[in-house]
Amino acid sequence: MKPDLFEAPDYYNLDDLLTDEHKLIRDSAREWVKKSVSPIIEEYAQKAEFPNHLIKELADIGAFGPYIPEEYGGPGLDQISYGLIMQEIERGDSGIRSTASVQSSLVMYPILKYGNEEQKMRFLPKLATGELMGCFGLTEPDHGSNPGGMTTNYKDKGDHYLLNGAKLWISNSPFADIAIVWAKNEEGRIHGLIVERGMEGFTTPETHNKWSLRASSTGELIFNDVKVPKENLLPNKSGLGAPLGCLDSARYGIAWGAVGAAMDCYDTALRYSKERVQFGRPIGGFQLQQKKLAEMITEITKAQLLAWRLGVLKNEGKASSAQISMAKRNNVEMAIKVAREARQILGGMGITGDYSIMRHMMNLESVITYEGTHDVHLLITGLDITGLNAFK
Repeated sequence: MKPDLFEAPDYYNLDDLLTDEHKLIRDSAREWVKKSVSPIIEEYAQKAEFPNHLIKELADIGAFGPYIPEEYGGPGLDQISYGLIMQEIERGDSGIRSTASVQSSLVMYPILKYGNEEQKMRFLPKLATGELMGCFGLTEPDHGSNPGGMTTNYKDKGDHYLLNGAKLWISNSPFADIAIVWAKNEEGRIHGLIVERGMEGFTTPETHNKWSLRASSTGELIFNDVKVPKENLLPNKSGLGAPLGCLDSARYGIAWGAVGAAMDCYDTALRYSKERVQFGRPIGGFQLQQKKLAEMITEITKAQLLAWRLGVLKNEGKASSAQISMAKRNNVEMAIKVAREARQILGGMGITGDYSIMRHMMNLESVITYEGTHDVHLLITGLDITGLNAFK
């Protein structure tokens, strides 16, 4: 395994916009990726296996619920810190960042925002340490971009709820201890339920044969007359806005994470272009290669600024859903384009596991679809600027 020589590009001196604490948190995550992720990730991706031993280490670097208050076991960091941690982890691998994103934004966030005090104290500290792992059940086999059409439902049986339905494309589901499941009640109103492993009728079959996110664990959630205690209902928000609020937090993390993947591809291509000699000189001296590299660093820099500004707005409580959609869409598209151009600079070597580029490229093909597809985020921006709803 080659040593991880990654050097982060910072063409516009964005470090000057970060506090010393931000930089310390980022650098700690960066060193962890170099030490614990880079040496093993190609092997796990080739095996299509999630490196379970990283769960405890992710918890140790504060990757599970970075913004969760200390009273509930979290580090109590700000949103820029969360973004920087996601950037560094996705620099290692999108699948590993997905595990952290789901735990933070799709499991801990809804418990924090929509749960009662008992639920927060029961679950959040153990989720922060990785003692408990969670997943998020919204997408269904027949309802992806239209989650409001979900058919998963629960009925009030007096002393418990009876849950039936299925969810698909669920990160972390094969090993999750709890699932935050969104289902309709008998009036058709969407609520969140905390479903725990071991409840009779609850199964989590794993999804195989993926060409993307191969080092991430993906599966289904199947509910066959599952008895859910009433105290497991998230009481403080209902309706489609509840799960979408969670997705806003996750999409924000993705906007930062995609920058990390792009940075890794760029750094790899830049280093290779200085070492690979053709026609008597390094290929980085040829105009077309310099065009590729110059465009990469330009787009990465723009995405870095977009993510940073969004982080400031998040810290101030001013970031809108539409602004988050724009950043997620732009930054993931940017990362895919950077990965493809970087692969060309490496030529045939770019498709091998000796380098990270092809793995990033395949991963990003999922990232551009999940948490809202590329096209749906475009229409969210369109709705925001015109006031006209293209979804109906």
